[in-house]
Amino acid sequence: MRGGEITCSGDTIVIGLAADSGSGKSTFMRRLTSVFGGAASPPKGGNPDSNTLISDTTTVICLDDYHSLDRTGRKEKGVTALDPRANDFDLMYEQVKALKNGVAVEKPIYNHVTGLLDPPELIKSPKILVIEGLHPMYDPRVRDLLDFSIYLDISNEVKFAWKIQRDMAERGHSLESIKASIEARKPDFDAYIDPQKQYADAVIEVLPTRLIPDDNEGKVLRVKLIMKEGVPYFNPVYLFDEGSTISWIPCGRKLTCSYPGISFSYGPDAYFGHEVSVLEMDGQFDRLDELIYVESHLSNISTKFYGEITQQMLKHADFPGSNNGTGLFQTIVGLKIRDLFEQIAAKRESTPLQSTKS
Repeated sequence: MRGGEITCSGDTIVIGLAADSGSGKSTFMRRLTSVFGGAASPPKGGNPDSNTLISDTTTVICLDDYHSLDRTGRKEKGVTALDPRANDFDLMYEQVKALKNGVAVEKPIYNHVTGLLDPPELIKSPKILVIEGLHPMYDPRVRDLLDFSIYLDISNEVKFAWKIQRDMAERGHSLESIKASIEARKPDFDAYIDPQKQYADAVIEVLPTRLIPDDNEGKVLRVKLIMKEGVPYFNPVYLFDEGSTISWIPCGRKLTCSYPGISFSYGPDAYFGHEVSVLEMDGQFDRLDELIYVESHLSNISTKFYGEITQQMLKHADFPGSNNGTGLFQTIVGLKIRDLFEQIAAKRESTPLQSTKS
């Protein structure tokens, strides 16, 4: 095991966030850390290309740092970053377990700019450790360390539109190279990434709208929040009446929605053999301040005061997805994770010699 500095004694809560590249993990992380307060930033005085984000309460680790092959090595061996052979799961497990047990580690850094593996950085054990990337639930050893897990499930149509926007605008890739990258990655995504959603406690599924016939622009989205029943410290959100099947079109006088409008639904379902509750939103908000009307009809949202979801959404109105279900459900899951953390912390304080999860 690398590192060795003791910083706390097994009090770290570990959250896993799985998704393909370009699926909105970074935006979700910004919403999550905001719920806990304090700005998240790279380790002070460290590598400017570090992928780690640290706030007062949270540390977010990008699992790309556990690539065992750099960009050239993957090319030489003919594997993508999604292939388990390009990743060091033994080290990932070792270090996540160490951080969960209060031990600092010297974590490697994968440099997305150069495609090389940079010298490691010291990461101390936080109150909340978030591991985000391609494989947080792939290795059963790592999966067993998670106190809660989320999967961002983006449909192929929506994923393509998002990846074009990110890789062309931010990384200077050509349209042809993006298409080639997607096609090259798809077999590995289907084999190694997508199956992880069966293990997730919550899935945010992003789909094309049903409100516009034959829509192919992908600007209006239908988003599902799939919540597993029976997860410790997690009570699924519900609309109006828990366990019922509900379809709801909000009153047009109370919620301003231009064409094609907006709709919600909620009800029980089955997902990979698990009982789940599903909350769905199709369409988008025109005025975020009116979200309070929707918020008032949701229960089990783990807010600390009336209107907290609306406040969080207004605070980050410039984030991608703030006018649709992606932003709304990411914010709700962030609040639920805060509640989960506080419940586990309270139990540990009352029974200090016991651990809720080894």
